[in-house]
Amino acid sequence: MAATQKDTVKVDLGGRSVTVPKAGLYDRYRMNPDLDEVARDPRVSGVDFFRRLPKIKVDSPIGSTLTPNFYYTISTARLTMLAPSRAIRSRLPGELAPLEIAPGLGLISVMFFRYDVCDIDFYTEAAVGIAVKPARHGKLGFFDLVAGLKNEHLDSYVLSLPVSTEIAQVRGHDGYGFPKWVTDLDVDINDHQTTARVANDIGGVDLSLLANTPKQTAHPSGERVSSLTSYTSINGAWHSTLSQTNVLNAGTTRATRGITLQVGEGRMADDLRSLKPIRTIQFDVMTEGQLALHMPVPTSVQSRNK
Repeated sequence: MAATQKDTVKVDLGGRSVTVPKAGLYDRYRMNPDLDEVARDPRVSGVDFFRRLPKIKVDSPIGSTLTPNFYYTISTARLTMLAPSRAIRSRLPGELAPLEIAPGLGLISVMFFRYDVCDIDFYTEAAVGIAVKPARHGKLGFFDLVAGLKNEHLDSYVLSLPVSTEIAQVRGHDGYGFPKWVTDLDVDINDHQTTARVANDIGGVDLSLLANTPKQTAHPSGERVSSLTSYTSINGAWHSTLSQTNVLNAGTTRATRGITLQVGEGRMADDLRSLKPIRTIQFDVMTEGQLALHMPVPTSVQSRNK
């Protein structure tokens, strides 16, 4: 059911007026939450992960804000695919290079996210991304590849990142430099089934996913923390954004039976087709996790030959 005007309030983000849920976490706390209050939410299994991550105030393109952004209950799905390095390079800035699993073969991904409890309230998100070599060095490191496939650490460049709410779009686009837009976006992930649908501009299917959820393994909070570094250009300068995921329940499969990805018509579909995906090699689903998303920081990126 769509929110009525009485259910929402307007807030200012760097001169942009955006709508957020009235009495939601952002309306009440403006990124500075009462963790004890959040812990009382039955959807949140605990907040110990966040107590060890103090927030700091920083200036940003969306004004003064606190970082990191806390996501207390999330679920995610990721399809990792092989694609020709030539096609990948055609979509990468010259400063970045694909992370190759073999000569001429790189890794791309289609991802879906559901953020049930978050400092900026509930929203969903999807992405088409490219695994890239870490900007800190020019040569492929074997451990970078292994860590990426095991979801321990991955460096990426994102082509598409639609979201379902206005505040997520403004923060992500203006504050982080990500290619974000707002669209109808449904993500539902449980122990048995994973479904997602991203709508295009006319309400049809851009991308959709229907899959059996891989068997989940539970992890104590803090035992398995993975990280992702994303590179974006903000006002012509390169930045890196770190996200840290506290994995609580997750599973992986390399069997593609039971996975249906529909590539329709739209911005995500166009980006995925441009990468000329060959086949899916891994499907990762996290039915429960937590996330700390840091604000981007300037970074040095080496010039590379295409």
